[in-house]
This record gives sequence, structure tokens and C-alpha cells, in this order.
Amino acid sequence: MKDYILEVCVDSVESAKRAMAGGATRLELCMNLQAGGTTPSIGLYRELKRQIPLPIHVLIRPRPGDFLYDSDEMIIMKEDIKQFVLEGANGIVIGCLDKKGLLDINQMMELISLCKNSQITLHRAFDMTENLLDTFGLAVQLKIDYILTSGGANTCGEGKDNILALLKKQLKTRVLIGGGLNADTIQEFLPFGARCYHMSGSEVVNSAMQFRKEGIFMGKERGEEYLKYRTSEDKIKQVHYFLNRENS
Repeated sequence: MKDYILEVCVDSVESAKRAMAGGATRLELCMNLQAGGTTPSIGLYRELKRQIPLPIHVLIRPRPGDFLYDSDEMIIMKEDIKQFVLEGANGIVIGCLDKKGLLDINQMMELISLCKNSQITLHRAFDMTENLLDTFGLAVQLKIDYILTSGGANTCGEGKDNILALLKKQLKTRVLIGGGLNADTIQEFLPFGARCYHMSGSEVVNSAMQFRKEGIFMGKERGEEYLKYRTSEDKIKQVHYFLNRENS
């Protein structure tokens, strides 16, 4: 039995299939991955659940940007959580901050109360807080299952020292290492007993569209509409190799 988690963040059925083929043990499902991820559609969730026999944790994030949410956004997030819990989501991924960059305990408690038997992950809103150790303590009090973190840095490699400090404190609340995770960076953490990892392993491929109309474009930059982001099976396999070697 595997004693590690390799969670792959996906925003399409194609990417989910590639993640599973590469060795993912569970999926974080979102949309708009290139914008940091937003709440996925229920149709996408249902199709993944139909085709992919892996646990699915669903990101609840109504928009890109910061994690300071108003009352309208809270209503949206609560309704989304209810829907995905009813659909049988294995996990819910959330994170709310106040104006001072502290974990918003009241908002978090409102959302957590709706998660029922679904596991709870505090996403990288955690990395945007002022004091990671203090926030970790609050997450423990909230009985959060996982904290996705790059150690308060742009990548987990840059935040390694903070991550190692957090690993020493984990008991029931586990550290889920992410942010630039690949076959090189994972080797920096395996010797310290880290067993929970998160990655997108994305690659950019050209669209299969043959007709490309001149003089009009849909993205912020010309040509963006003909680029496709998807999970790279090979990148997942490379990380999976080191996890299996460590656990063999």
C-alpha cells in the first residue's frame, strides 16, 4: 500500500487521464489553472468522476486574485460546497483571509461546517499569510486535514526551510508540498519524511485548429487562443518514480 500522496491539479478530463497514467494518487479539480485555479463546473466534476477512479478534491474559489471575500462571494462558495459534497467529492479545497492577511476564522468555519465527511485542504492562501507557523496552528484548531504550501515562497524549493519547519509540527494536519514541484525539487524533501505532494506538471501544446482567422484574437495576447495547457504524463511519471523508489 502506498503511504504517500501525489495530488495532481487538473482542469480537464484529458489532463486527469494523463495524471492518472503518470501515477497520481488523487486529483485536485479546478478550472482556469493558468489563473491559479477557480471553482470547476459540476459537469466537469461529474465526467471526471465517471471516467477516473481516483479521489477528487474540488477547489472552491469564485475568482482569481486575492483571498479576501465579500458576503456575495461567500454565498457562492457555500452553495458550491453544498453541491460538490452532495455529489460525493472526496475533498474540498478552501482558503479565506481577512484584510490584514490573517486566516479569516469565521469565514473558514462557515465553509468547513458544510464539508461534512469531505476532507479539507487549506490552499495556498496559507502562503499569503504573515506568519506561517501561527496560521498552521489555527488550521490545526480548525481540524483541517491538509495545508497546501510552498513555504510562503514562489516555489517549494525557495520555501524549503519553512516547509521543513512545518513538517516538524504536522500530526493530523498534514503538509501538502506544492508550488514548482518536479523531479528535482521532490528529492529535496523525501529525506525528511515528507509524504504529501501536489503538482500540476503542465505543458503547453499547440491547438489542433487548422483555420486561424487573421486580425482577431480572444486572449490578452495574439495567439493565446491557439495554445493549450495540459498535464504532462511524463512529468508526473518522473515524480512518481522517486516516490516509488523511496517507498520500495
